[in-house]
Amino acid sequence: MSSRIVAIVGRPNVGKSTLFNRLIEQRKAIVDETAGVTRDRNYGKGEWIGVEYSVIDTGGYVVNSEDVFEAEINKQVHLAIDEADVIMFVVDVEAGITDLDDAIANILRRSKKEIVLVVNKVDNHNRILDAQEFYGLGLGEIYCISSMTGSGTGDMLDALVDKFPNRESLEEEHELPHLSVVGRPNVGKSSFINALIGEDRNIVTDVAGTTRDSIHTRYNKFGHDFMIVDTAGLRKKGKVSEDLEFYSVLRSVRTIENSDVCLLLIDATRGVEAQDMNILNLIIKNKKGVVILVNKWDLIDKDTMTTKKMTQEIHDRLAPFTDVPIIFISALTKQRVHKALEVAMEVHENRKQRIKTSELNQVLLEAIEEYGPPSVKGKYIKIKYCTQLPSPTPAFALFANLPQYIKEPYKRYIENQLRDNFNFTGVPIQIYFRQK
Repeated sequence: MSSRIVAIVGRPNVGKSTLFNRLIEQRKAIVDETAGVTRDRNYGKGEWIGVEYSVIDTGGYVVNSEDVFEAEINKQVHLAIDEADVIMFVVDVEAGITDLDDAIANILRRSKKEIVLVVNKVDNHNRILDAQEFYGLGLGEIYCISSMTGSGTGDMLDALVDKFPNRESLEEEHELPHLSVVGRPNVGKSSFINALIGEDRNIVTDVAGTTRDSIHTRYNKFGHDFMIVDTAGLRKKGKVSEDLEFYSVLRSVRTIENSDVCLLLIDATRGVEAQDMNILNLIIKNKKGVVILVNKWDLIDKDTMTTKKMTQEIHDRLAPFTDVPIIFISALTKQRVHKALEVAMEVHENRKQRIKTSELNQVLLEAIEEYGPPSVKGKYIKIKYCTQLPSPTPAFALFANLPQYIKEPYKRYIENQLRDNFNFTGVPIQIYFRQK
């Protein structure tokens, strides 16, 4: 993450996610009238007068609740406060100071962090007068804003920028590789990331659909440096009934689009299901690198053939794109979790590689001479030249006299030759035949 980190905290339904979306100038956090929509910490990037910073949107802080999520949300709020340089404490002018606001103020005073006290929903002069009571929290100056309309946010951001520590920002996040962890609900995506980074960064419960937003985490250990994203579980469209879940699925799809490599988790106890294939097809359609992780491998009764049988079953379902790494892991016992990471980074390198045109022609023209395209209506097809296109993902153009007559099976033959001679494991390849 950037060295300038802001955490937005407050009790439920004071408008934290609306403010978060305004600060990052995107509709990234889910905003809904239902309290407790934001369950995990949600990361984004903001910028004001040339100063860039990272923003963490947290779930609403509550006390004495029996909801299984509330204790986890509070834990996430404390983690966000620990990570942040500046805390943006959001309160609601309509409600005035509540017991919960007092409780949060006590936590913030103990944190010894820089605090910007934001009084939200101030959209007329009478409410500016009402907001004065928040000086009673003893947290210094108040900033009256309306996160819905944006009024007052300029003064608030000026104060925020002034409170940042004077440190040089780190490498831009968008320059780092982006890995996303995808799969059906409850296959163990959040547990996998927690096992990888060695802390309870993402909420884990037995309830499917716990993760509703996409959670970005910077990983910088053991010579690796990348962003890893935990996504909401992708369900079939027919099963997405709740409004919130619809937005979560949408966000997961967008996360795949913005990734370099997707780690597709499959539940070993259930095998490959139709929805796993739908997610894989979405990854391939978006030309992303892919590694398949078979999770919960510790729960399977194994013999000497179990791994081989499962690998074959997955390959049968993947055909014709079978050049995909398959790793059997357990997020619970951390079995092969770091191996999964190493393979994902190898796939990222495969996806970026450029092959010299001379080397490419030497390999492919030899393969074409050995087995040329079948003739059509007595016409012979000749391929004379190949080159890799200057695209962000591996794409190749082969120039022929009659490209319109080259069929799909021959295209697969060319793809297999590329995979046999160059390392494109885990990466979809595009092949185009063009008029020479």
